Amino acid sequence: MKRSVAILLSSAMALSIYSSMPALTSAAASSQSAVQSTGQIVAGVNLRDKPSLSGKVIGSLKKGTPVQILEQSNSYFYKVKDAAGKVGYVSAAPKYITVNGTASAPGSAKTKQSGRVIYGVNLRTAPSTSGEIITMLKKGTGVTILEQTNKSFYKVKSENGLTGYVSSSSKYIELAKGGASQGNGGSSAPAPQPSIPANIKQQVDKVIQTGKQYMGTPYEFGSNRNTTATFDCSDFVKHIYKKALGITLPSDSRKQGAWIKENSQPVYRISDLKAGDLVFFMSYKGSSASAYAGIDRDKERITHVAMYIGDGQLLHTYSVKSGGVRIDKFDGSWERRFLYGGSVLK
Repeated sequence: MKRSVAILLSSAMALSIYSSMPALTSAAASSQSAVQSTGQIVAGVNLRDKPSLSGKVIGSLKKGTPVQILEQSNSYFYKVKDAAGKVGYVSAAPKYITVNGTASAPGSAKTKQSGRVIYGVNLRTAPSTSGEIITMLKKGTGVTILEQTNKSFYKVKSENGLTGYVSSSSKYIELAKGGASQGNGGSSAPAPQPSIPANIKQQVDKVIQTGKQYMGTPYEFGSNRNTTATFDCSDFVKHIYKKALGITLPSDSRKQGAWIKENSQPVYRISDLKAGDLVFFMSYKGSSASAYAGIDRDKERITHVAMYIGDGQLLHTYSVKSGGVRIDKFDGSWERRFLYGGSVLK
């Protein structure tokens, strides 16, 4: 009797192991196929528990350590797996890691579909409610869906150029019908989509060319409005519009911002800016997205004005150290500081 029971138990265990083998094999294959690239650590770097400098350090990877790149979680961090199987996040800066191939999120589709926030939702540094809050996206904010990272979160890029993760619940995000987004496609500074009437374009081109004549003119805060020996930001845009077209703008950036709201149609999406538009910014708070987390932009004070000249570029002047009047890419902290813009011309 005991021997019969033992035989039955052995048979049941064998059947259980056998039936589970295909699932285990499938899981292993899935895990291997999820790895899209490999990398190597080129300088000692911390391994963290989330893709942020606020993440807890769970280890340190030495120079020469090979890793598997599981995904690029945001602009600053890769999710990696070392040879021992430990998973965490490391800086994506090339001074720390070199990458072979292109990293992508495991099991996720790069949809590039457009969507819109229908209820205020937090933009986070990681696809989890434990992710650090970068900012809150207000109702009506347009986003580009970069991927569905997991069943609960989308990786998105907001119309202001911030990248992060938001809840994929239909309570918060409404997906556009008809597929792919026609927005910036994930680029850091989108080319302007709105067209400009021919007569307006001629005037804008004249203002831009006038501004370029002063490239390198030294910066001076509170510069003399009666000379062109130096400029501050608002003096510069006022002067070039006056010289090119005879249009007199207010003397300081905050009054210029108010003028745009009173005399034009302000726009709050970088993708809606047109060449020649004045663009207004809040004060610099840091280079990382987290430095601007939770900021109510409606309450921020204008501290800088520039002119958008198209192709993701700004013509402006902002400090002695920067070399005076110059052209910069509309990316990095400029994107994060952006408040609104608008056209001087109608």
